[in-house]
Amino acid sequence: MVMDQIKWGILATGGIASTFTEQVRRLPDAEIAAVASRSAGPAEAFAERFGIPRAYGSWAGLAGDAEVDVVYVATPHAAHRAAAGLCLEAGRAVLCEKPFTLNAADAAELVELARSRGRFLMEAMWTYCNPVVLEMLRLVRDGAIGEVRAVHADFGITGPFDAGHRMRDPAQGGGALLDLGVYPVAFAQLLLGEPDDVQARAQLTPEGVDANTGILLGWDSGAVGMLSCSMTADTPMTAAVTGTAGRIEFPRGFFDPRLCVLHRPGREPEEITVRSEHSGMQHEAAEVMRCLRAGEKESPLVPLDGTLAVMRTLDAVRERIGVRYPGEG
Repeated sequence: MVMDQIKWGILATGGIASTFTEQVRRLPDAEIAAVASRSAGPAEAFAERFGIPRAYGSWAGLAGDAEVDVVYVATPHAAHRAAAGLCLEAGRAVLCEKPFTLNAADAAELVELARSRGRFLMEAMWTYCNPVVLEMLRLVRDGAIGEVRAVHADFGITGPFDAGHRMRDPAQGGGALLDLGVYPVAFAQLLLGEPDDVQARAQLTPEGVDANTGILLGWDSGAVGMLSCSMTADTPMTAAVTGTAGRIEFPRGFFDPRLCVLHRPGREPEEITVRSEHSGMQHEAAEVMRCLRAGEKESPLVPLDGTLAVMRTLDAVRERIGVRYPGEG
């Protein structure tokens, strides 16, 4: 597949869709060609705001647009399965926001659909595409800090979120875990893979979603992951990877870092930075476009099997803390 310009469709018109559109339209080899919402009004307003040529008042309209190369799905979590599935079935490639779906079963269905149809599919885990994170992985694999023994990561924000907010709505996949906890879990599993043991404890809202959650992951190797997420407290939002011969620390905003710091006994700390022509969500968009041009159906940076493994861990955490969404068994 050889393309001069990759034509993007944006499915949904909320805040994250706006941020993605604003960043991706600055890429010289990307074009925002169409946008869709459940009704015409929001889609047309979004199109006018960003100068997008086509606006659809239905998801199906965008899914059926043969001039769109890839659709970015930015709906609330609970709609990811339906929206991404519709686009895949119509022949579009898909970049789907995190969390990939509400649960691992839905995620497995999407992955099977993409693979059976030969369509590209990727979770929008921008952290995995960040050049500083990729350099950290290289250092770890090269033995810079020895064998990884522990991963610490947290992501917490202060509301307040009223009872009607989507963060507290079970029908929309509310709670701190899926919105925020997916980052620490994905970060830990990037380094150590799927855990062999999952423990968790949480404070739940009156609606039954998690407000403040602690997670302890364990691997048979002896490595551990100590993670937390919250929608009631502004946590440091930092991460650290500790090995037998040193550690690598990420400052606030570890999920989209500009630098990390390598600490080793007997040496001065080393600040690790990587020059890049991209920033933020541009990293994940650039990876999608690279894959499309190369004819790849999955990204080696954000592999679908890894996405499924993260979803299984999130399911296990929800089982431990007693959070279930409507329609789940």
